[in-house]
Amino acid sequence: MPLAFYFSPTTVMSADQYDECIKRLKKAGAGHPRGRVYHASFKSGDGINVFDVWTSQAAFDAFGQTLMPILQGLGLDPGQPRVMELHNVIVPPARKAARRKPAKRSTATKARARKRSKR
Repeated sequence: MPLAFYFSPTTVMSADQYDECIKRLKKAGAGHPRGRVYHASFKSGDGINVFDVWTSQAAFDAFGQTLMPILQGLGLDPGQPRVMELHNVIVPPARKAARRKPAKRSTATKARARKRSKR
């Protein structure tokens, strides 16, 4: 069952600290960790909070092995997240690529193409 995790750090996490954390996660190969379905960060008061959706507790725990040392290195304490079972997620359907009409060829271009095909 998918789970939602809401982090409101016990120490204020600035936007710069959040950005640095993301940079370090990418460098560690965890920019898009397996099992994370959705990630959002948002301003709350003076700091940044985080909301994630994970496929399972195990997937989140595996990511924590990379995340926690990075947060500690930045002097951040994420506190205990609120963990909630998801009931429903609504995502807009993927947009279909617009079909492009082929470019119209000039009369001269058509004539050259006919000459080539007769050779």
